[in-house]
Amino acid sequence: MPPSTVPEPCVLVIFGASGDLTARKLVPALYELDQRRQLPDGLCVLGVSRTAMTDDAFRDRMRESVSNHAHAFDADRYAAFARRLHYFAGDAVRPEAYPSLARRIESLGAERRIARAQGGPNVLFYLSVAPELYEPIVANVGASGLVTEGKRWCVIDPAATAWQRIVVEKPFGTDLATARSLNRALGRVFEEDAVYRIDHYLGKELVQNLLVMRFANSIFEPIWNRDAVHSVQMTAAETIGVGARAGSFYDGAGAIRDMIQSHLLQVLALVAMEPPPRYEADAIVREKIKLFSAAKIAASPEEAASWGVLGRYGAGPDGPAYADEAGVDPSRRTETFAAMRVEFDNWRWAGVPFFVRTGKRLAAKLTEVVVQFREPPTAIFRGVRGLGDGCSPNRLVINVAPREGISLELRGKVPGAGLRIASAALDLDYVERFGGEPIEAYGPLLLDAMRGDRTLFKHRDEVEGGWSIVQPFLDPGPLRERIATYAPGSWGPAEADALIEASGCRWHNSSG
Repeated sequence: MPPSTVPEPCVLVIFGASGDLTARKLVPALYELDQRRQLPDGLCVLGVSRTAMTDDAFRDRMRESVSNHAHAFDADRYAAFARRLHYFAGDAVRPEAYPSLARRIESLGAERRIARAQGGPNVLFYLSVAPELYEPIVANVGASGLVTEGKRWCVIDPAATAWQRIVVEKPFGTDLATARSLNRALGRVFEEDAVYRIDHYLGKELVQNLLVMRFANSIFEPIWNRDAVHSVQMTAAETIGVGARAGSFYDGAGAIRDMIQSHLLQVLALVAMEPPPRYEADAIVREKIKLFSAAKIAASPEEAASWGVLGRYGAGPDGPAYADEAGVDPSRRTETFAAMRVEFDNWRWAGVPFFVRTGKRLAAKLTEVVVQFREPPTAIFRGVRGLGDGCSPNRLVINVAPREGISLELRGKVPGAGLRIASAALDLDYVERFGGEPIEAYGPLLLDAMRGDRTLFKHRDEVEGGWSIVQPFLDPGPLRERIATYAPGSWGPAEADALIEASGCRWHNSSG
């Protein structure tokens, strides 16, 4: 069934409603959507968690979160929005909680007058819980009879049938094997088109604009290939350390799992995939899956070590070394920095290296994509001042965060006597040009899930394809044995510079 153009009213059931993600991101995003009048009238939220709490207590708790995290807060407007919020105290891992939960969902559907003729109200489940709880909760949802779409009602009258969908937060597994297990668990309860694997990076304005830039402008496609492109690099850098999350989350994840497998490979896919025939979820997903299937996979631990660099930050004036953070087990050898080379064995990109890096406590906070073009085939300006003296080649720099924009670096003649060449940038500042404040990424993605639009969500084959690429860098071997220590405030280990310089280019170390 094609997606709706307007979000449909539903009961949004958030498992893990007393957690950090719900308070910092989900409810503030819903509040902002409500202020823009983008939420459907009948939508209501049912928070589910073990903590005993009344509806009013939940609303009061969320009020503090919204006031702290929404772009603008108005007490009167929040009071109206809060009537959408409800709470159910129960342990979602225990099957006995579900009969009462099902009755509460039915009751809210009737109260909000959003129940369908068949199957009750539309229900959007959201897993905002620890990853180890995903599979048992999904199994309980299936066993409870809460999921009926595709199994009973749709054969009667699809137009009058309630739908059930599920939004799954990352991480989608911790490696290839666990990702496949999670996908099987989801598939036993939900059809694939009802599973929304969310990656908030894909909700960022400039990430979405990658597709517009590539496929709505004819000037890029003729040069977007191995003939004109020398290399592509992606950086997601943070200036802060891991801090309090070290023991509770990060030490069991690391930079590759936290950033590269999830966020950066998705951005890479939008940069490198073939043009889809239409701007539709199925068409875009097919191209991303094809791209991942063409990736070269390191065939041995030694090969992975030659394609990657791992590091972790040392002590500095602003805090301890990662190994000394509270809760860290140094024997795990968890990385806070990772850089790797990725290649695709297809007609468009054969021989073009893609470099991906991410890290904590680096020199600047930024997320960017840099497409470096090849040198002209004939060097008619050989020996001219400027060339070879810090004059960069043509590069397209796509700034995703913190300041959204696009910059094209060109070479030009410096005014004055004689011939001297220097680089200059043609800049498009996204906010300055188009105006408005970018929306919190979770808001548009929640609306898309209500619409049934999966364009910016991941297919199971994308998830497993991404894990296939990074799995050799996670496995035991020489790469894990030689994790380098880098200075806080630097751009990471020197070995990462050597990795990219071996291909004749350098990292674009922007100031952010």
